[in-house]
Amino acid sequence: QQTTPGQGSAVIRGLKGSALLHLVDGMPLSNALFRSAPTPYLALVPTTAVERIEIIRGTSASLYGSQAVGGVIQVVSREPNFATDETELRRDLALSFDTAELQKSIKGSVDFGNRHLAAILSGEYLTTGDRRIGSGERISPSGYSSKAARLAVSMVPSDERSWLFDLQWLEQPSTPRIDELVLGFCQVTPSSSEYFFSPNSRLFAHLRHTADDSLFGLDWRIDGAWQQITDDIITRNYEAPTRHQEANSSDLYALSINTTSRNAAISWLAGADFRTDEVKSSRRQVDIQTMVASAVAPRYPSGSRVDEVAMFGNLVWAAADRHQLSGGLRLSDVHIDVPASNLNMAASVDVRRLSSDLGWIYSLSDTWQLVANAGFGFRAPNIADIGTLGNRPGNRYNIPNSDLKEERVEQFDLGVRQQSDAVQFELVFYALRFYDRITSVLTGDTTASGRDIVQSVNAAETAIHGAEAGLTFALREAVRARAVLNYTWGSETIGSGGAQPSDRIPPLSGELSLDVDLNTAWQWQSWLTVSGPQDRLNDRDIRDVRINPDGTPGWTIVGTEVSCQLSEEWRINLMADNLFDKNYRVHGSGLDSPGRNFSITLRRRW
Repeated sequence: QQTTPGQGSAVIRGLKGSALLHLVDGMPLSNALFRSAPTPYLALVPTTAVERIEIIRGTSASLYGSQAVGGVIQVVSREPNFATDETELRRDLALSFDTAELQKSIKGSVDFGNRHLAAILSGEYLTTGDRRIGSGERISPSGYSSKAARLAVSMVPSDERSWLFDLQWLEQPSTPRIDELVLGFCQVTPSSSEYFFSPNSRLFAHLRHTADDSLFGLDWRIDGAWQQITDDIITRNYEAPTRHQEANSSDLYALSINTTSRNAAISWLAGADFRTDEVKSSRRQVDIQTMVASAVAPRYPSGSRVDEVAMFGNLVWAAADRHQLSGGLRLSDVHIDVPASNLNMAASVDVRRLSSDLGWIYSLSDTWQLVANAGFGFRAPNIADIGTLGNRPGNRYNIPNSDLKEERVEQFDLGVRQQSDAVQFELVFYALRFYDRITSVLTGDTTASGRDIVQSVNAAETAIHGAEAGLTFALREAVRARAVLNYTWGSETIGSGGAQPSDRIPPLSGELSLDVDLNTAWQWQSWLTVSGPQDRLNDRDIRDVRINPDGTPGWTIVGTEVSCQLSEEWRINLMADNLFDKNYRVHGSGLDSPGRNFSITLRRRW
C-alpha cells in the first residue's frame, strides 16, 4: 500500500505498519513513531546496501518480541567480502530512466580489500517527475528526490572472529503527501494546500562482533546500533492562512547479545536485547502573509521515551526420524514515558509479558513436509499510539490518549510444502486473533476545517484468516515459472458495536511469471499480476477519502523485461510494465499506480 510517491508499506496477513517488525541486519528499523497505518520508513534504507529482503510470516514472538505480531521484514545488507589475501578492487555503476515517473537515477559502489580487511563505499541519487497514471494524466505534485551514501568495513582476523562496522544514510529532501493535495473520493476540495515530508531521513550506525567457539565453547554475536530518523513535515490546510512546520525525530539505541549451539539433534539460541528510543518534537505556526511565526503544540510529546529489556531462548529439536519440533520463550519489560504538555497529562505505561511460539515439521517423504506453527505475542503501545496530535491521512485529525495498554495476539498456521530440484510448492492456511487492538475511532467531532477527530483506543478485537500458496517449477533447464496466490479475510469488533470488516484488508491477489534464459547472454521475463475487487469496507474505510466508498475495483496488469550481458563488464535491462495502460489503485493506497511504463537500466561492473 502506497500513500506517498517513493514510499510504500508492506502488508503481511492483513497487517501493516507497527504490527510488523522491521529490521536491518537484526537491528530495529521500527521505532517509537511507527503508526498502525502505512509508514514511510522502509524507503529510508539505501538500495545499494540491500543484498536481500527476508520475510517471516506469522507471530515469531520468542525471537523478535513486541511488534512481530503479524510478521517480520528484515533487510539484509551486502557486506564487503573477498576470498583471497590479495588486495582487490571492484566497481559497480548503474544508470536508469523510466517514462511513467520520469525517473532518473545513478547508483555506484566500490569494494576494495582482501579476506582479512575489506570495505564498501557506495552512493546513489534519484529524482522523479510527476507520476503518469493509466488514464494518461500526470498527478501533480508527485515528484520527489532521494540521495544516499554508505560506508561498510569488515575485519576478519581469523576464521573464528569477525568485526563489521556499517554506516548508512538516506534523505528524501521534500516528498509530497499526494493524497492530501488532490481531490479524494467524495471531496469537493483537497484536504491540504501543502503537505510535504521535508525532509525524511535516516542515519544508521551498526557495529557487530562474532566469536565462534568462544566463551563456554559457544558461538557468540554482539550487535550495537544507533538509528536517527528525522520526520519533519510541512502542512497547511486547504486555503488556510497559516502553515505548520514540524521537526520530529527518533533516536533509537539497540544492543543485542546472543549465543548459539548446534549438534546433530538439538540447536538452540539464547540472548538478551536492550533498546531505548527517545522522541523529540516541535511545531510552529507561520502566517503566510506576514511570515510571523509562533510555537504551537507538537505532533508528539517531546522527550517521550520507550525503553525495552528482553531475554529470550529458542530451541530446535530433531525429536524423531521424521519429526522436528521448535519452541521458544521471551520475557519482555517495556516502559513508556510520556511527559506532560499543554494537551496531555504525563503518562507512564509498563508492560511485562511472556511471549512464546511452537513449531512442528513432519517429513512425509524426502520432498514433502507438513508444517504447523503457533505464536502468542503482544505489541506494546508506542509514542505514535499514545501521543500523536494533528492532521492524519483520510481527512482525519488525531488527538492523544495516554491510557493505552498492550495489544495481544494469537496466531496459528498449518500447511504443506514440497521442495525438490525442479519444484517448490507451499500451501498454508492461517488464523490470527488480535485482542485489545489499538484502533483509531471517530469521536463524533470535527475540526473547524472539516476533518474528522479520531483517537486511538484499545477497543478492537480483530480476527483474520486466509491462505497463501506459492509454486515455482522448472519447465526445462532454461525455463522457470512461478505462481503466487494470497487470500485474506478479516473482521473486527469495536467496543460494543457489531462485527464489521477489518480496515484496508487486501483482496484476493496473485501473480504468474515466466523466466527464460534465451542463451548465455539474453534473458527474458514476463509477468501477469491480478487483484480482485475489495468491497468489504468498514465504517472508517468508507469515510477515508483515499478509498472508493463503493469499493476498490479489481485489476490486471502485464509486464515484460529483457536483459542482455553485452560484454564481460556491461549489462542492459529493458522493461515494460502495465503494457495495456490500466488505470488502477492498490486497495488502501492514497494514489493511483503508474500507467504504462518503459524503463532502461545500463550497468557496468568491473
